[in-house]
Amino acid sequence: MKPTISLLLIFCACSLMLNAQKSMTPDRYTPELLWKLGRVSEPQVSPDNKTVLYGVSWYNLEENKGNRDLYSIPIAGGTAAKVTSIKGSESNGIYRPDGLKIAYLSSQSGSSQIWEANNDGSNALQISAVDGDITGFSYSPKGNAILYTVRIKLDKSVNDLYPDLPKANARLESDLMYRHWDSWSDFSYSHIFIAQIENGKLGKGIDIMEGERFDSPMLPWGGMEQICWRPDGTMVAYTCKKMTGKDYSLSTNSEIYLYNIAAKATTNISNGLNGYDQDPVFSPDGNKIVWRSMERDGFEADKDRIMIYDLSSKSQIDYSRKFDQSSNNFVWSADGRSIYFLSGHHGTVQVYSLNTINKEIKKITEGDHDYLSISLCGKDLVGSRQSMLQPTELFKISLNGIQTKLTSTNDSILKNIRSAKVESRWITTTDKKKMLVWVIYPPDFSPDKKYPALLFCEGGPQTMVSQFFSYRWNFQMMAANDYIVIAPNRRGLPGFGQEWNDQISGDYGGQNMKDYLVAVDSLSTEPYIDKNRMGAVGASYGGFSVLWLAGHHEKRFKAFISHCGMFNLEDQYLTTEEMWFVNWDLGGPYWDKNNPKVNHSYANSPHKFVDKWDTPIMIVEGENDYRIPFTQGMAAFNAAQLRGIPSIYLHFPEENHWVLRPQNSVLWQRQFFDWLNKWLK
Repeated sequence: MKPTISLLLIFCACSLMLNAQKSMTPDRYTPELLWKLGRVSEPQVSPDNKTVLYGVSWYNLEENKGNRDLYSIPIAGGTAAKVTSIKGSESNGIYRPDGLKIAYLSSQSGSSQIWEANNDGSNALQISAVDGDITGFSYSPKGNAILYTVRIKLDKSVNDLYPDLPKANARLESDLMYRHWDSWSDFSYSHIFIAQIENGKLGKGIDIMEGERFDSPMLPWGGMEQICWRPDGTMVAYTCKKMTGKDYSLSTNSEIYLYNIAAKATTNISNGLNGYDQDPVFSPDGNKIVWRSMERDGFEADKDRIMIYDLSSKSQIDYSRKFDQSSNNFVWSADGRSIYFLSGHHGTVQVYSLNTINKEIKKITEGDHDYLSISLCGKDLVGSRQSMLQPTELFKISLNGIQTKLTSTNDSILKNIRSAKVESRWITTTDKKKMLVWVIYPPDFSPDKKYPALLFCEGGPQTMVSQFFSYRWNFQMMAANDYIVIAPNRRGLPGFGQEWNDQISGDYGGQNMKDYLVAVDSLSTEPYIDKNRMGAVGASYGGFSVLWLAGHHEKRFKAFISHCGMFNLEDQYLTTEEMWFVNWDLGGPYWDKNNPKVNHSYANSPHKFVDKWDTPIMIVEGENDYRIPFTQGMAAFNAAQLRGIPSIYLHFPEENHWVLRPQNSVLWQRQFFDWLNKWLK
């Protein structure tokens, strides 16, 4: 009888352990779950249109780092195959033009160099041995040459000026743009090189920008989309803003340059266009180039037009005059009669087509999603797609709009996760316009319960509240913590016409704040939202919005979180790096007293309304944020402390405008919800 009792006890113990393990398995999003997800990027279609090569980044939370490997999957459908398993990350994975090899960048030899391998990843060989790190590359159409980018040192540091002081640690600056985004100038510039392939190895490269103190691709975001070959291999088109210092900091006027390889001559083909000109793509016959072009210098959020240049007539034509949306990621059809592209519309990013003969533009895809990229695949397209509810995966897109999922990178991880629900609402604003507001509901939402709610304030300021899947400001995470999220596409966002987008410039603290409040007031009448438990959260311009609302909300909110928000606009004007932004959006320097736009902007600086603060606030900053220096948030926290407002300050010494490191991100999420739960639950 004793053995029977023992077995029964063991059985019960095992059952309890299994149940405990089951209960510990999350069925909702958690910070840790976000870092288990594979991040899909850079799909590349094979020359025979049968396979797509792409990258997936996986992160190890314990080791606090990630690794990117290459994968491939048949476009007709099938199972993904892992192509690389090398220590370290592989990037810029592409097919060789003959389709017999793939190539990628890897630092396994000590610096970032080009490697070639069989399509399954076997027999990998390093084919370049360039001084420094190659940051991007592409094959010539015939595969006999490669263009690549490397940083070249052209300026002198104090140690170069005073070689007898090798341990001196200082900077000596005499012009602006000495730092950008999250990095100080390293005295070097990104240049384009072209080299022949000789006996399977990369030969000596020719610097097509020799001696120029300019970058291509442009900092801080530019990649190989800013450079392309002509189909016959005789020319290279590239993006560059050939300015330095103060001139660079005041202007967005980048240009498209055409380099003739035989003549070693460079021509500016966007001359006369004053705003951003970026991302050139040659037509299949090589006689035309399309790129995205902004009209107004100094306005970084202007409409991205579809500009086409004819090499024969040397003329530029805007093919999107009647299209009140921005366009990007251009892909020519094989016959050159169509261009496929992406455009934001009503809180989503869809695929469109342009008929280059009659200039007719049509939407190809529909649905609540964002397409991030597209590539031509025979008569179809392959695109990377995400939504608020799903991380990025690859899809095949037919020209009649049918979308077929190709990859299932995260399906097994998410199969037991209960998802939030997303709803779109159109709300009437104070000036009688219609505004799209996304409402995100918790898993297992019940209209018979009351929930706390969060107003999500978007950054930018001109960044659409689209169907993005963020690894920081993740709506699934907020909903999983039983918050209803109110995410308005307030004034100043693209995707709703250029007039809606432009309105915010010079009107910080104006109509866009009324848009936020009308969204909150409208949704708070719902019986399932507890209007006595509402918070407001946001980063960048969203952080500014929170700091401004703290002095104007009239008791609507019970908690605030501001991440990297502008607090003192006068100080912000003189400590940011891209002066074109503050000149356009604030109207200019605060000392220009005769400028009404300036007076209105600086009168709405959040620091002027601290006397009205009455609500607990959390401030988050990254020390390497040079767009909105961390002292802005530090000042806001100090003001809250001196006023006796319950407040905490979360400071990340190694982060920039975003929180990117895995464990820092988990800490951010934990503090985010600890703060909200303390005041709203």
